[in-house]
Amino acid sequence: MTIESYEIQPLFATPYFKANIASAISAEQVTFIKNLKMIRNRDNLISENLYIFEAPELRSIKEAVQEALDIYANEVMGIDQKLYVTQSWSLRNEPRVGMHSHSHSNSIVSGSLYYCELPRPLSRVIFDKSTAYQRLELNPLREKQNLFNTPINVLTPDTHELIMFPSDLNHQTEANLSDLPRDAIAFNSFIKGKLGNYRDVSELSL
Repeated sequence: MTIESYEIQPLFATPYFKANIASAISAEQVTFIKNLKMIRNRDNLISENLYIFEAPELRSIKEAVQEALDIYANEVMGIDQKLYVTQSWSLRNEPRVGMHSHSHSNSIVSGSLYYCELPRPLSRVIFDKSTAYQRLELNPLREKQNLFNTPINVLTPDTHELIMFPSDLNHQTEANLSDLPRDAIAFNSFIKGKLGNYRDVSELSL
């Protein structure tokens, strides 16, 4: 072998954030969310109200999500602007139903909250690093997949977990293979504060 040594280092990484917020969720709130009016959303069901965190009944959940967004902005993104929830909605996957692959427009960080007991077996969330049509398919061998080349990654959420990730990341949910509905909350966020620089004439106040 001509090469005596080599190394592989990551240039970039895509983060996800996970926290348990069970203490912020009450049985009354679970009932309130499950009783929201639902409408058809392609394959699954989505709440008719797409701003459910504005309901006074969900104040403690909204505050816990905001605390998590504050941590994400500070610790993950390293910014001094503030993230805040824009839209928020509930989702229900009936038995044998999943969620199609999608990303979230007009949002910086999106999240899913598994506010109530999840049915078993647990449906995984599948993340796809591709953000556009791929003309070349250079899929790594299964035994050679690693952090640098894997086309997808999966997370297995559990009850009371909050998961957040960049909004432009494609994701989908596996079909619900239980005999019970799979309920969750999803939300988007944006930033407020100042961007750019006054002297560089790039300042933008949000």
